[in-house]
Order: sequence, then structure tokens, then C-alpha cells
Amino acid sequence: MKKLIVANWKMNLGFRESFTLAAAYKKTFKRYSLDSARDKNNEVVVCPSFFALSEVADVLESSEIFWGAQDVSWELKGAYTGEVSAVSLQELGCRYVIIGHSERRQYQGESCRQVNLKARALLDIGLTPIICVGESWEKRQAGTSEAFVSGQVKRALAGLKLKPMQDLVIAYEPIWAIGTGKAIKPRDAELMHAVVRKTVLKILGSETRLRVIYGGSVDERNAPELLGLPDIDGLLVGGASLKPDLFYKIAKVE
Repeated sequence: MKKLIVANWKMNLGFRESFTLAAAYKKTFKRYSLDSARDKNNEVVVCPSFFALSEVADVLESSEIFWGAQDVSWELKGAYTGEVSAVSLQELGCRYVIIGHSERRQYQGESCRQVNLKARALLDIGLTPIICVGESWEKRQAGTSEAFVSGQVKRALAGLKLKPMQDLVIAYEPIWAIGTGKAIKPRDAELMHAVVRKTVLKILGSETRLRVIYGGSVDERNAPELLGLPDIDGLLVGGASLKPDLFYKIAKVE
């Protein structure tokens, strides 16, 4: 499977800014799609805000870039004011949806149970969840990172069953490294990805189509080393994804 490079624009852009950035992505990545080795290129996904998703999808439709969403409801339909259904995201052509991001867990009180329900909803209609897990600095200092992250994975996957050829993505994001400029040591990142992979495969089986990606202060300097590690299948990029030339340098690493 190709490496997966995901741009999470979070709530940093307005509607016009999202449109402008998507157009810049399309222009910048044109050379990427024309690369003679395009079959070896990493898979690139953009996740804008909900309100800009339709417009961004229109801009990127004829490019090599896919698009996804930053969250989803666990219900497919009903009286849930302010929520967004996986069905609507599917209609907009989304392939991937980020769920369980640490910022939602922290600021919206999202639980592992809710993450599990969202994963079920996405898989039921054929979308691929990007399930975020990661520990705080306190847990890392206490030496409980592996147990904590493994527990998050187990709770997120409880009772899930993937259909044949269905994909699953787990994004390991140490909370202490998100937006702080602190980067995890490569050997520690590799270890945590191996823990996540082992946990998933034990639950879902060795034939699971799984990619474990890393997020947390990713930039063009550390991307090559991170992507060169055996257990890291891609990157979830935050701030650096707001600059098309910079994100291009990250995405084109082979």
C-alpha cells in the first residue's frame, strides 16, 4: 500500500482561504501527478472544514489529491442538530474521515466509545476512518505510553468488523508534540507504531488492510526520516499543510 499523507487544515481557514489553498494545492501538485513515477507517489488527502468541503472537492476533483473530513456523527440520519452524517460525506466524495483527534477529545469531551461508534458508521457505508490515538507528556514521563495508547486502540476497535478489501488507518499523535514544535525521537515513534500495529492485528486479524501514520509537529525536515521507518505508513500534517510548497515537499518524500 502507498504511504498516506493527510493534510488537516483544522479551523485555521475561512471559506475563501480554503478555496485559495485548494487551488494552490492543485497547481503545486500538478507536477506530482505528472511524475513519471506517479504509481510510486504517496497518496495525498486534504481534510478542510465542513463548510468548505464541497468547494474544495470541486477544486480537487480533476487532480491526484483526495479529500476527507475532520469529524463525523455516529448517526447516519435523524434529529441531531449541528451534526454531519457519514452519508453526506460520502455524497461529497470523501474517502477518509479523521475521528478521535486529541483536540476533540480535549475540547469536546469525545470518548473512546464515541470514537468507536463513529468508526462503525464510517465502515458501514464504506468510508475509511483515520482513528487518532496518543498520550500526554505526563503519561510518557510515567512510562505508561504503550499501555495507554494500546487501550485507546482496543476501545476504538471494540466489536468492529472490516469487510474484505476495506482499509483502516490509525494515526498515532503524541499529544505533547502537536503544535508544540517538539518532535518525538524516531526510535520512540517506531516503537509506538509497532505497538499500535500489533494491537490492531491482534484484534482484527493479520490480513487487515492497515496503515499506521504519525502526526505531531511534522515538517519537511523530519518527514523523510519518519517515512523511512518500517512501521510508519504515512503522516498526518497540521500547520505545515497550510503552506502548499512546504506540504508538497513533505508529500513527495518516497
